[in-house]
Amino acid sequence: PAPPPAPPASPPTLAAGSVRVATAKLDTLFLQAEEMLAVKLTLAQRVAELRDLLKSLELEHKDWEKLQKILPALRKAAAAAPDAPLPLTHRQLTDLLRFLDLARARQTALTDRLETLTRRLEQDRQSLGSKVDNLLDDMKKVLMLPFGELLQIFPRMVRDMAHAQNKEVELVIRGEEVEIDRRILEALKDPLIHLVRNSVDHGLEPPDERQRVGKPRRGTITLTVSQRSASKIELLIADDGAGIDEERVKAVAVKEGHLTPAEAESLSEEEALSLIFRSAVSTSPIVTDLSGRGLGLAIVRERVESLGGQVSVSSVRRNGTTFQIILPVTMSTFRGILVTCGGRQFVIPTLNVERVLRFRRSQLKRVENRETLIVNGDLLSVVSLAAVLGLPPAPNGDQSSEFVPALILSGGGRRVVFAVDAVVREQEVLVKGLGRQLARVRNVAGATVLGSGQAVPILHPTDLLKSVVKATTISAPSPIPQSAAAPESALAAEERAPKSILVVEDSITSRTLLTNVLEAAGYRVKTAVDGVDAYTALKTEPFDLMVSDIQMPRMDGFELTAKVRADPNLSDLPVVLVTSLSAPEDRERGIEVGADAYIIKSSFDQTNLLEIVARLIQ
Repeated sequence: PAPPPAPPASPPTLAAGSVRVATAKLDTLFLQAEEMLAVKLTLAQRVAELRDLLKSLELEHKDWEKLQKILPALRKAAAAAPDAPLPLTHRQLTDLLRFLDLARARQTALTDRLETLTRRLEQDRQSLGSKVDNLLDDMKKVLMLPFGELLQIFPRMVRDMAHAQNKEVELVIRGEEVEIDRRILEALKDPLIHLVRNSVDHGLEPPDERQRVGKPRRGTITLTVSQRSASKIELLIADDGAGIDEERVKAVAVKEGHLTPAEAESLSEEEALSLIFRSAVSTSPIVTDLSGRGLGLAIVRERVESLGGQVSVSSVRRNGTTFQIILPVTMSTFRGILVTCGGRQFVIPTLNVERVLRFRRSQLKRVENRETLIVNGDLLSVVSLAAVLGLPPAPNGDQSSEFVPALILSGGGRRVVFAVDAVVREQEVLVKGLGRQLARVRNVAGATVLGSGQAVPILHPTDLLKSVVKATTISAPSPIPQSAAAPESALAAEERAPKSILVVEDSITSRTLLTNVLEAAGYRVKTAVDGVDAYTALKTEPFDLMVSDIQMPRMDGFELTAKVRADPNLSDLPVVLVTSLSAPEDRERGIEVGADAYIIKSSFDQTNLLEIVARLIQ
């Protein structure tokens, strides 16, 4: 067989290089810009009024300088004879009295003018704030695109995927005229493609199976976009397939170590379904180029939450699955809660803050070596935000205070109480990127500038929830958490030993290519030319994974995989089939013989191969 082709070039981004804007939006924006001229003239007038006030203060200063000739002599005489009359001439007394009268009159006039100026500036502030808000709103509308710009790529994609899998699929799109920030639309492209692929690949059943259970042969996938509120968009991706097997999801989550069997049994239906967003959790029986790696939905949730949105799933067995995504209309501004901890200020997005509270230290209970707090009947873990961020306690913090301010953050099915030094206020903030050098900093999503001019980090709620495992408790604060440092060295030592992979391929070209790709990724690779040669190698030395072709002399890949699964000493060995056979029946045969992944050479991508290998070999 021919060697796997190079990965295809990535498709162009949405509306790359230009944006089509309606003339009505530009007319409104121009009118808003013209109104800023009035603001400019008003500010010039206020500056002139302040200059007049400064001139009045200069006159006051000159009169004070005239009195400087009299005051030293008066002070000296008063100090020498406190009870004696002061030696003043008639002219000096007249000048002093005149200055006092002028000073009082000027003080009254300055007070009146300052009150008037303050009142006018407050009116100007309100007027300027209104104009700036209107200008920003209209500018946001210019940057908004209808969902149809993104959704137009899906009909053909669904048609091609359905044809490749011998399925009959109808795609229904509603609400494509709803507009959203172009940057959000661009970032939403990959997550939405993955969700639609999931629906086609292992959401909808084959036509014969659908007909057997009384469903139409043609499955339906519905993409619905609606305006939930002035600031939020709702996106629904629904299919009428077989639904999600909750028990299988819990079994995979237990197998991957996300929770114990006892914890799995106690989960509610909603909590069990949310497990599919955990890394390496997938209900697909085999890893393919479309799905099954258990990474896609975890990435979908991370991407949606990074945009300030939320994603959830609901499913009914044999009736279908629905993914709900809630997104902000624009990503430039959002509301956040300003907190202080470790002597610094941070902003936490309000969207992820379930509640702000204050609790007594005596309410804390220690459960499984962690501090916990009962909130409305729920037992929640309590951690210090400063400890999670690796900050020392505030130098002037009162650790003996009876009450502790805190926030409950929720996301990804987790709820945690984060204790802080103080909750300052909730306010609207403008998001600023950190630049290429700091494109991805753990626990930090961006930055904003407060009205005082201070730059404040915006925290990433999802990262904070993931970092909780490294946090210390707040009852006995420590400068920097050390709990995660010890096991990492042992883990790193274990990972330094390269994993061994057996590549089984009769084509020297493909064998060399696969070997080079895997060795470049740090794996130790040994090759075999057919199934018999591979099985002999497996019996003589241990391997961590096998990558095999199917069409080979003496023993093909299907026979080799079946023989590996039948051998008690090799039954747990991960097997990846890389082949040119793309028919659905060949893929089903791969599932039957026990392969863990099935990659088609015509759509080969070395990144996908390495992700699958890393997923299976961990």
